[in-house]
Amino acid sequence: MMDSPSPTVYRNRDFLSFVSGRFLATAAMQIQSVAIGWQVYDIERTPLALGLVGVCQFLPMFLLTLPAGDISDRFDQRKVFALALTLQGLCSALFMLCSIFSPHGALPFYAILVLFGAARGFSGPSGSSLLAFLVPPERLARGIALNSSVFTTAVIAGPALGGFLFVLGPLATYGICMAGFFGAAALMVTLAGRQLDRTASGASRFARVAEGIRFVRERPVVLGAISLDLFAVLLGGAVALLPVYARDILHVGPMGLGVLRSAPASGAAVTALALARKPIERHSGISMFACVAIFGVATIVFGLSHNFLLSLAALAVTGASDMVSVFVRTALINFATPDAMRGRVGAVNMLFIGASNEMGEFESGLTAAWFGTIPAVVIGGLGTLGIVGLWMWLFPPLRNVDRLTDVMPTSGS
Repeated sequence: MMDSPSPTVYRNRDFLSFVSGRFLATAAMQIQSVAIGWQVYDIERTPLALGLVGVCQFLPMFLLTLPAGDISDRFDQRKVFALALTLQGLCSALFMLCSIFSPHGALPFYAILVLFGAARGFSGPSGSSLLAFLVPPERLARGIALNSSVFTTAVIAGPALGGFLFVLGPLATYGICMAGFFGAAALMVTLAGRQLDRTASGASRFARVAEGIRFVRERPVVLGAISLDLFAVLLGGAVALLPVYARDILHVGPMGLGVLRSAPASGAAVTALALARKPIERHSGISMFACVAIFGVATIVFGLSHNFLLSLAALAVTGASDMVSVFVRTALINFATPDAMRGRVGAVNMLFIGASNEMGEFESGLTAAWFGTIPAVVIGGLGTLGIVGLWMWLFPPLRNVDRLTDVMPTSGS
């Protein structure tokens, strides 16, 4: 049964510390992304350079996320997460140094982004596996929704603050980011909550990683949910091209870029708050597919728009529809995964998310270089609609999911 409304989750100290740390780290990442996007595009003046920002982060994430998931299952996720956040803060310090020396090319930024991507490879699985140990199962859906609302609030505030701070200079921007990452790391080491019995299984690291991959592959609901997000966002992600829209199409400057970056999260935040108040209880699968289709349509509208307000509205709709998909996917994974495998399954999920976001940036930059910025966004939105239809046919168990708790493993599974 879905958890009933209760203020208990709000009073959980560990939960509040966790979401506060996530807010700081996410806001720092969003602020930093605005600064990096503007500086790289200002140096290179080509959409492909923005695509390489995503590639530099994805490649180390691709190599490290699965081993990091096993590490999160074998060691304390709190410490792993805190160390990863600390490394991200050090990367912000390196971006400060890079800005001081004002390089004539983007190569130093790309090198630091590789290190930042490695840190994200460890922070993703460790952070995503923590929530289920801090919130009791009967309140997990509400905790997921509240965590998502805090996350999206940071995604709203981060880009807008990033655009403002960048007017003051990149040093102020990266200094705030460094403080945010270090503050988040300090909060993570204070977490208590339920602990996992980490009795050694005797299996090799490769076997343990393979077990996590096999778990996802053998469950069509989980595989369908995370792969739908992968291909939909891979094709429909217009965020990487927002610096081009801000500078060359909408002509709104760096502060306008910050507002544009905040628009999807504004729609997502409103939706997340609604889900926290009333989580989805019925027809979960078909609701997710419908919202991904809306995401594709809104992406097309944004791609064709030359009006700033219409562009903001379209981006807000993409965020609102994506939040429903994120909520359903996150809940399905948490309910379907046993405690002993949360790190590894979370790693597979984060690998898919990283591929959709970072490789989506590269895909957007590459297609924009080939076909032009506006056609690239429109083609991506159409591709998202095609993926929705194909996945509804390929994964009928996902389409037919009614209650989120229906996917919970039985005692014998």
